[in-house]
Amino acid sequence: MDFIWYIMAGLGVGLAVGITGVGGGSLMTPLLLMFGFPPHIAIGTDLLYAGIAKSTGVVMHAKRGNVNWRIMGAMAAGSLPASFVTVWALSQFEHPEHYQHLLTGTLGLMLIITAVVIVFRKHLHGFLKLNINEQQGSTAIFLCGLVLGVFVTLTSVGAGALGTAMMMLLFPAMQARNVVGTDLAHAVPLTLVAGIGHVFLGNIDYNLLAGLLIGSIPAIYVGTKVASFVPNKVLQPVLATALASFGVKYLFF
Repeated sequence: MDFIWYIMAGLGVGLAVGITGVGGGSLMTPLLLMFGFPPHIAIGTDLLYAGIAKSTGVVMHAKRGNVNWRIMGAMAAGSLPASFVTVWALSQFEHPEHYQHLLTGTLGLMLIITAVVIVFRKHLHGFLKLNINEQQGSTAIFLCGLVLGVFVTLTSVGAGALGTAMMMLLFPAMQARNVVGTDLAHAVPLTLVAGIGHVFLGNIDYNLLAGLLIGSIPAIYVGTKVASFVPNKVLQPVLATALASFGVKYLFF
């Protein structure tokens, strides 16, 4: 019976991701915590799930020429080593229970930031109006990658929504499809590296992983097809409110 619930969870999150574009980690990890999974299992399993589930999307975007490999490489040069170092730091704890509060507190912070970005991304872009050259942009996206590598490994949140926002701010001339494709191309290796790191930490529930994949992969496809019929301007603020509520809970309680 539990396996059916795992499939349903994957189905629900997959539909939400397909319809709204909101990152799966920001939805899936709080849901798994509500199911009663310990934070290290919820985060580790979600990271591996995200890396596998998003892989087909990268292939599709690459075939359509939507990936800027230079920007993706600069970001990954920062995020992948940062993920390795973060996994190593977690491995220094004797037991996962010893870093549970670090995971939940960081998760709360990332959920709140993600919620703000979802609602105010366009306003932030217009307000900041960054004017930097290509070299400065590459350096800045490398530094952003360092930050994402640490926080995504700790929380499974941010590779999508925050990565996209960073690129929109640093490279305002990029077309939307290139931003999405490049961010996805970066998110897959990052979540896979972080997820494999959690495999070595023993933080994966493989039964849960299988159920999530079975439910979400077809649901994401269906969600993208029905997206044009759903009032996204209504759904995204509702989801952002839910994420912010979870964020406050995990950060302060």
